[in-house]
Amino acid sequence: MKTPAERYTALVRLVESRTVTRSEPPLLQPAGPYFDLAGEEFGRNLLLTTTNAGVEYCLRPDFTLPIAQAYIDEGMLGTPLAFTYLGPIFRQQGGQPVEYEQAGLELLGQADPDQAIEQVLTFARWALSIFEITAPNVRLGGVGLFEQFLEAAEVPPAWRARIRHRFGHPDAMQRLMDRLLNPEERVTGPAPDSRDTVIEIVTDAMLSGGLSLIGSRTPEEIADRYLEKQALEAAPIDPRTVELIQDYLSIAEPAQTALDRIGMLCEETGFDFSEPLDHVRGHAAALAALSPNAEVIFDASFSPRLDYYTGLVFEMTGAQGTVLASGGEYDRMMERLGAEEPVNASGCALWVDRLEQEASQ
Repeated sequence: MKTPAERYTALVRLVESRTVTRSEPPLLQPAGPYFDLAGEEFGRNLLLTTTNAGVEYCLRPDFTLPIAQAYIDEGMLGTPLAFTYLGPIFRQQGGQPVEYEQAGLELLGQADPDQAIEQVLTFARWALSIFEITAPNVRLGGVGLFEQFLEAAEVPPAWRARIRHRFGHPDAMQRLMDRLLNPEERVTGPAPDSRDTVIEIVTDAMLSGGLSLIGSRTPEEIADRYLEKQALEAAPIDPRTVELIQDYLSIAEPAQTALDRIGMLCEETGFDFSEPLDHVRGHAAALAALSPNAEVIFDASFSPRLDYYTGLVFEMTGAQGTVLASGGEYDRMMERLGAEEPVNASGCALWVDRLEQEASQ
């Protein structure tokens, strides 16, 4: 058995191989992008400080976002690059500041996204093997697959975004499904009003009520929320479609069995979903071949609680269920960070302290 020092040395060699560039973003990062991309739930775990000018910064809570931002800001769009990292990140846990060590790989701008995610999965398995973890539990999910499923099932466009935003949030998703199955709450409203008309009505109402137009919610934001609600009420979902979504999300089995079940579910409902499923089948089979001792599960409801993932997602856990590695495809992050053209993005993060603890048991 290797010593902790030998394992760490091997991990350093992995992140400093000749085919990648080791990145070391500054320890102090602007906090705004984390709130914008990861939301208030993640933001509550940041260690924050504020400048005299009122700008919030945080101790680096991850590597992915600053690496992706630098890729865009430094004009590297269109250039396929591979970045690795190894170093500390900082978050709050139980109200106390905690320092962790993370390693990882980010593949940006790769021409073949399928090959990129395969490389990410391979990197994660290599890292686990350094710590002599040969039989992790692997959970796969498909963010893109679920989005394609909603489209194939002819879910009204007005509802797709609402459902997708709850993907990976089981309690919120269940509340929405319950609401959609309640006939008393599924109403059909009139055609949405003109946005300009609604903005003017809201503006007049705010001014007449003595409210500021530059407060926390602008007339435009209030109008957009109202119009969204109108659009949703004007496009109810058939209860059979809601039940189909629930059946899909309930599937969590060995990967090939789970994907076969989804295929049969779609076939029974009357639409062909074989091509998207075959795409995920290929990745699941490759991962099973890479880790023959691992249990590979496809969980149709699984997604990290972050909105920027777009394709295959995964996590690898230890014997006690501790997450050792996680990642996936996150093209949407690049768009939201300001990329002016589509960028293929895949990556994973490894929890070094947890890996060492697992190896030492």
